[in-house]
Amino acid sequence: MYFVRLLQALLPGLLVFALLQPLAVAQQAESAAKPPALMVGPWNLDELHKTPDVRWVNTKGLVRSLYYEGGPYRGKSTRVFAHFGVPEGVGEGEKLPAMVLVHGGGGTAFPEWAEIWAKRGYLCIAMDLAGRGPKRKPLPDGGPDQSHKQKFDDIKNGVQDAWTYHAVANVVRAVSALRAHPNVAPSKIGITGISWGGYLTSIVCGVDNRLSAAVPVYGCGFLHENSVWLKDFQRLGEQDAKLWVENFDPSHYLGNCHMPTLWMNGTNDFAYPLDSYKKSYSLVRGPRTLCITVRMPHGHPPGWARPEIGLFIDSVFREGAPLATVSKMKRVGNSLSATFQSRSPVKKAFLHYALAAGPWPKRLWKTVPAELADKTTATADIAAVFEESRPYVCYLTLVDQRGAVVSTEHEIVQR
Repeated sequence: MYFVRLLQALLPGLLVFALLQPLAVAQQAESAAKPPALMVGPWNLDELHKTPDVRWVNTKGLVRSLYYEGGPYRGKSTRVFAHFGVPEGVGEGEKLPAMVLVHGGGGTAFPEWAEIWAKRGYLCIAMDLAGRGPKRKPLPDGGPDQSHKQKFDDIKNGVQDAWTYHAVANVVRAVSALRAHPNVAPSKIGITGISWGGYLTSIVCGVDNRLSAAVPVYGCGFLHENSVWLKDFQRLGEQDAKLWVENFDPSHYLGNCHMPTLWMNGTNDFAYPLDSYKKSYSLVRGPRTLCITVRMPHGHPPGWARPEIGLFIDSVFREGAPLATVSKMKRVGNSLSATFQSRSPVKKAFLHYALAAGPWPKRLWKTVPAELADKTTATADIAAVFEESRPYVCYLTLVDQRGAVVSTEHEIVQR
C-alpha cells in the first residue's frame, strides 16, 4: 500500500519530466549547434567579420570613394565614408595585396594616402573615423567625432559609447570590405596607422587575425603609464580610467599579435614616449622591426612618407628585399655592438644617445657615426662620446643603400 501511495505522489512530476525532457534535449542540441560569439575585448568579431553593405560613390580612377555600413551609435545606424585606391590596369580576377590606412587625430579619409599605395600596386581603403564624409563634412548618420570628449569622457556612458569602440569596429569592418573585393588577395592584407591611427593599429593587429602585417606609426599602448594624456586619465577618475584601460589600451591586445610588425617613432615624440613604446612592441609575438628616428616630426605626411613602410610591406607581400634584421645591443667594456643581416647592403651606422633623465620629449639627443667592422656588425665606443659618468639612453641604427633605417632597442648604459 505504501508503494502505491508513493507512486501516486510521484506520478505528476514524472509526467511533467517526460513531457519536458525532449524540449530540454532539443534546447541543448540547439545551444551546441550555436557556439558563443567570438569576442575579443568588447568587440563581437562574428558580426564584424561579416561583409558590410557598401555603396560606391565613384568607381573610376586611381582613387575612388564609397560608404560602408557602420555599427549602431546611440540607437541609430551609421555609415562610414572611405577612399578606395585601385592600381591602374588591374585585370578581371587578378588578386593583389591590400592595405588598411588608419588616420590619426585631426585626420580623415586622405585620398592622397590612398593614391600613394595604389601607385605602389596595392588596393587600399582609407576610412574616416570621425563621423565625417567628403571634405570633412559631418554625416547625419556618422559615428562619434574624435575629440577628447569622445575618446575619453564618453566611456562614462558605457564602453560602447566611446570613440575607440566604434573606431576599432569600423577598421575591422574595412578589413571585411576589402576581403570581399574581387581583386583583393584575402591572405595579403596589411594595416598601417598614424598617431591615434597607430594606436588603433596596435589594437587591431591583436584583435583581427585576418591581417598579415602591421605598421603602427607613433601610436602605442601603456597610455595610462606615460603619454601626453595622463591628465585625461586623472580627470576620468579611478573607476572610469580602469574601465578605459581594460578595454581600450593596446597593452591588452598586443600579446595576441603574431604577424610581422614595423614600429616607427621619433625619440622626442610629444604623445607616445619611447618607454611606453618599448613596452608595447615587446608584447608582440611575431617578428618585429624598429625604425626610431631622432626628433622625427609628428604628423600624417611625415608618418606616411617614410620609405621603410612600403619596403617592409613589399617584403611581406611581394617578396621584396626585407629591411635589415638587427640584434639587441651588446656591451663589452666601453664598446656597444649589434650584429645584423641585410639583403640590401648596409652603408652607414650610427649611435644615438641622450642623458637618461627628464621627460622623454625634452631629452637632448646626439648622434655620432658607428663603425661597420664587417658586413655583419656595427660598433660604437661610448668612452669616446659620453661626456659624463651618468646613465645614458642609447641605440644604434643602420642605413642600407636604399636609405632605409632600422634600429636596435634603446638601452640604458653608463660609461
